[in-house]
Amino acid sequence: MTSPRRSHWDDVYTTKQADTVSWFQDDPTPSLDMIALTGLGKDAPLVDIGGGASVLIERLLDRGHSDLTVLDIAQAGLAVARTRMGERAALVTWIAQDVTAWQPLKDAFSIWHDRAVFHFLVEKADRVAYMRALDQGVSVDGCVILAPFALSGPERCSGLPVRRYSAELLQAELGQRYALIDQKLQTHVTPSGNRQDFIWCLFKKTQTLAAAEP
Repeated sequence: MTSPRRSHWDDVYTTKQADTVSWFQDDPTPSLDMIALTGLGKDAPLVDIGGGASVLIERLLDRGHSDLTVLDIAQAGLAVARTRMGERAALVTWIAQDVTAWQPLKDAFSIWHDRAVFHFLVEKADRVAYMRALDQGVSVDGCVILAPFALSGPERCSGLPVRRYSAELLQAELGQRYALIDQKLQTHVTPSGNRQDFIWCLFKKTQTLAAAEP
């Protein structure tokens, strides 16, 4: 059975052009800068959470990254990206899945990138499930890039309520096993000309849950 969340996002991508939705970026420089800041090699396995029709993966391929995965709840969004990329789509692993129900392989990724997904998880149970997937999928010494709406950002997006964050609030969600490396406020201008404030945070996973337990 298709969940209401999946139905919502499939509907977005089947009724709107991918380059007209509010979160679209034709230049994903903030993401590229944060990924470069990790200092990890271009062969480091990276997952883009909620990548959908984003051009980020193409830009990473252009820069020589070789182990890329895109996860998105909307099959329709992934289809837009794959069609646009043509033969190069075969260089990427594509997963149509709700991140809150996903069970990645343990330590599968060195970089976890999420721009504009986490802020939609307004229910505590969904955030706990998200963090469970993140913690299982990210290896020790791996990096987590989270970019939700900032405290000065909008209260709703795509007709849905959101939860806004500061670096301190994101740290509280991740826990002390993740060290904050960098943060920056960025204003995104939507295709329609609206302005949205995002908080970009880079964390490093310092230890496993088992190691943190007394």
